[in-house]
Amino acid sequence: MDILSEVIGSIRTGQVYARRVEETGSWGWRYDEFTGSGFHVVLRGQGWLLTEDAPPRALRVGDVVLITRGARHGLSSEPCALYDLPPEPTGPPPPLPGPTEFEFLCGAYRLPNGKVHDYLTTLPELIVASSERGGPQATTLAELLLADLSAPRPGAEATRSALADLLLMHVLRQWLRENGTTDGPYTDDPVVARALRHIHSAPHRNWTVAELSTAAGMSRTAFTRRFTRVLGKPPRDYLTGVRLSRAERLLREGDMPLMAVARELGYSSEFAFGAAFRRAHGISPGRFRDSSRTDRRVPAIR
Repeated sequence: MDILSEVIGSIRTGQVYARRVEETGSWGWRYDEFTGSGFHVVLRGQGWLLTEDAPPRALRVGDVVLITRGARHGLSSEPCALYDLPPEPTGPPPPLPGPTEFEFLCGAYRLPNGKVHDYLTTLPELIVASSERGGPQATTLAELLLADLSAPRPGAEATRSALADLLLMHVLRQWLRENGTTDGPYTDDPVVARALRHIHSAPHRNWTVAELSTAAGMSRTAFTRRFTRVLGKPPRDYLTGVRLSRAERLLREGDMPLMAVARELGYSSEFAFGAAFRRAHGISPGRFRDSSRTDRRVPAIR
């Protein structure tokens, strides 16, 4: 499985929420941290993306903001400090009395029982895919999604999820293409990148630090130190995260017995797999599967 397909599959283990937002005059909202990934697609007008530690960035029609791992951010009609904005309102926004000046599609994959794929931790927290370089694809996908939101049809749930997946895939592909990498997790450290390609190509393999350091052309100590500095966790912990992200997808999307899931991911026993999963998610694999099925019965996109 290629890395982007794996990432989209892991994100899909959560519920997908989407809605149209229309604003006029002076407006702005702060979106607080959450577990998952999200996106905004500008459909009409101009606005500003606000973050905690970067200058405001202008947004134009067709631009897409990808929130890779639920980072706090804001959207506003004018540049300002992030914490000057009120938190986003809950529930459907009230209709505006007159014509609107700014319109965008707001969506999120929320993972109540999971964590974002470790691949996403190698990317910036916020990625802006510019309409000037990405073409009209994102706007087209957003308009198709909005059309399905406004007039539900048979198969709508599958269609909406697929359109949201395509939208995220488009943004990730554009960003990776512009940053010169398409064959593995993004990092500007070539040594760590070689190790990541090995891990993601065969996460079921019981990679040792010695094997990864040899592939990277470094000593074990120097490699571990460098890997941890770049990714914020040692190689074994990163490998565990990749395995468990794949486990979430297998548990949500299929009926494979837990022992078979454990073997698929390289664990020696169902017990070892269950212990690792509970440490990471605070819930057993069986309960995660049951809760995921319950979540699928709840309408998620509105």
